[in-house]
Amino acid sequence: MEDQSPKPIRCAAAVCRAAGEPLIVEEIVVDPPKAYEIRIKIICTSLCHSDITFWRGKAATAFPRILGHEAYGVVESVGEHVEGFAAGDTVVPTFMGQCDRCPGCASEHNNLCTTVPFVFGPGMRCDGTTRFRDAQGNPLHDLVAVSSFSQYTVVDVTQVVRIDPAVPPKLACLLSCGASTGVGAAWRVAKVEPGSSVAIFGLGSVGLAVAQGAKMCGASKIIGVDMNPDKEEVGKSFGVTHFVNPSQLGSSSVTEEIGKLTGGGADYSFECIGVSSVMIDAFTSTKPGKGKTIILGLEKNNEPISLPCLDLLSGKCVMGSYFGGLKPKTDVPVLAQKCINKELELDGLVTHEVGLQEINKAFDLLLQGKSLRCIIWMGK
Repeated sequence: MEDQSPKPIRCAAAVCRAAGEPLIVEEIVVDPPKAYEIRIKIICTSLCHSDITFWRGKAATAFPRILGHEAYGVVESVGEHVEGFAAGDTVVPTFMGQCDRCPGCASEHNNLCTTVPFVFGPGMRCDGTTRFRDAQGNPLHDLVAVSSFSQYTVVDVTQVVRIDPAVPPKLACLLSCGASTGVGAAWRVAKVEPGSSVAIFGLGSVGLAVAQGAKMCGASKIIGVDMNPDKEEVGKSFGVTHFVNPSQLGSSSVTEEIGKLTGGGADYSFECIGVSSVMIDAFTSTKPGKGKTIILGLEKNNEPISLPCLDLLSGKCVMGSYFGGLKPKTDVPVLAQKCINKELELDGLVTHEVGLQEINKAFDLLLQGKSLRCIIWMGK
């Protein structure tokens, strides 16, 4: 009888051979999925600022490596004991897992799965090994057990979410990380209340998604803070009602300006850049006694932050979150339906589209501040 089990696949991938160097599109081999794993044909992926951090070698350094973690694809094959998925299913991989069995997944206040815990370092979550080899048979490291800059990838079943095929691929791709992180931060972490005030530091793709989430929750005043004057008009299309450019305030500070706009400070503040000094500004810009600051940016140089003790004693708080506090399998389909219903308008986040062979152009655009999200079509 013919063996029907999945076989290794040869395909193209963009490989990062050394920190900060241009990616090389080359032929690789992707192993079959092991037990509780799914092999996905990646239709499109996009470049996130976190990919830049790993590319620069600022975190969990391991080369050669296949980067990428925000993507949309189709199930190609499944390993043993995989239930609920079949070849042909449209899916998004996520860097967070959800097993629905551990205390973290069972908790209403936690989205950190302990059965298959999130780690920055390379290696599949189940056994720490890789599913990628180059043409010479040498191992290639993965990124957060996703590695979507490959035409095929293998992902743990806990990190795969079925997605309605009615969602356009490039929008589904955004729900794999950035858009979900921003919307979720307002919806699930901060729990923004109707009529409240919100300040968003950094109007990149995550910050603009926060604006959409705050608008969805009924915030009446959404203040965007960014050094780029072009972001004022962009922000308006995502729900931003007021714009503050720190470089144009003269002797006034961002905290003072936000205090004037909100009558003493924002109810909620979101840091979406990853700079410790901006995190402090976000915190000091919130309302005494009740202000919530949500940290979403990965600090670019791993710098700590120092906060005024009296402000903390007053009742202000600082919160962080992975993936906007969302449980991937539970919440991403909800956001997908909101996209279908036009309750979430994420189309404007996609500013550029390229093929796999042009992937380094996507890096250039993001590094030059010219793009929000650049979709990379893997078949081109």
